[in-house]
Order: sequence, then C-alpha cells, then structure tokens
Amino acid sequence: MDRPKDKSILSTSRKHAGLPEVGPVEVATYLRQHAGFLAEHPDLLQILTPPAQRRGEGVVDMQQFMLQRLQTEVARLKNQHRALITTSRANLASQARIHQAVLALLAAPSFEHLIQIVTTDFAVLLDADVITLAVESASGCQSHLSVRGVQLLERGAVESMFGPDRDVLLLGDSEGDPAIFGGGAGLVRSAALLRLKVSPRAPAGLLAIGSRRIGKFHTGQGTELLGFLAKSLSVVIAGWLDLPS
Repeated sequence: MDRPKDKSILSTSRKHAGLPEVGPVEVATYLRQHAGFLAEHPDLLQILTPPAQRRGEGVVDMQQFMLQRLQTEVARLKNQHRALITTSRANLASQARIHQAVLALLAAPSFEHLIQIVTTDFAVLLDADVITLAVESASGCQSHLSVRGVQLLERGAVESMFGPDRDVLLLGDSEGDPAIFGGGAGLVRSAALLRLKVSPRAPAGLLAIGSRRIGKFHTGQGTELLGFLAKSLSVVIAGWLDLPS
C-alpha cells in the first residue's frame, strides 16, 4: 500500500477516513514510542535541522556549524556520485558504438564497400550527422573527387590543422569547414577531426565526424576511443591498399 507523500495528502486522506489529523504532537509521541526510528532511517539526519545549543551570548555553536557543513558535504558527494554514474554510462555507450564501427570496418568485403561504410554507415553507428574522409592531394592542388563523402585537401593541410603532436582535434562550437565536410558543412556545429596515419607511402588524411549539436565534442573530453577508431581505420585501409604501415 503506498503511503501519502506529503502532509496535505496525509491530512486529506485521514479526514476522509474519519481519523484525526497528524500534527507535531503526534509525531513527537510516535518518536518517543519508537526510539530507534532515526537509527533505522539515517537518511533523515541529512535533511533534519537540529536545534542550536545555547551557550551564552557571543558563544558560537561549533557543533551546529560542523553538522551543517557535514550535511552540505554529503549533498555534494551525492551530486558527484550521480555525475560519475552519468559519465560512466555515456562512456560505455560510446565504447559500444566505436566497437560496432570497427567491426563494420573489418567486415567490409571490398575497399569500395569500406569507403561506403565510413562515409555512410558511420553516421548511424557513431550517432553523428556528417562523416567524411579527407585526403591530401598528391599533386599539391585541390581537384574534384567523384567519390561521395571523400574530400581532397591541399598538401600540408592536415599537418597545418593538427600540428606535430596532436592526432585528435575536438571543436565544441564551430561551423563546419566546406573543405572538410563538403556539402554537409552547413549541418555541422561541433566536430571531431581524427588524423589517419595509413602509411609513409600514402598521403596524409583525416576522418571528420560532425554533429549539429553544439558541445557534442569539446575540449577536455577523452580521446582514447576516437584515437582507437582512427588507428583501426588506418590499419584496415593500409591492408586493402597493400601498403606498409
């Protein structure tokens, strides 16, 4: 049987049942008759306000102060615990998505199908809006590519974007670059750019994951899973093209 959740509901229910209302006197009487009640419900101690002890004018009640600080600390720890659980669940979901994407790469029956998986299926697998592959031109200038979802960059563009020591670039609030996202650039407001290191004999490239949701990717976010995806894709591409890694 469900118990009424607040005083007004409790009073109304008791009136309808022809019973007297429950007030402070009844509560105090109940607690006197059940001295172990608070021991059985210690969570109530975190929200109840104990009376301040009177120790004379100008005397600070340190016990009251310490108890209030303890209640505040307990509330803070609870919020931290909830945030940690939320983050852990999000990480597990991201891990599952990355694993599904890598398995899809390994199952590709041809190189053409591999490119299709990356530029089409990855959007669903990774919960993204636009995904493209971008590769530097061997001739040093941009030209038109007929492969949907694959962009051609000028030579040196990848190194200019990432620098010498970074392989993952997260953009929390940034419009999509048409040179990277092509016709889907207008949808992008947050992006993750992953450097692809296919082979010393292959041109530099990157995998671009774009989202219309601002903040989906952001500075301070863990990049281990994204780095794993980029390395897996690089190895699979090198295998299909028979290039040394």
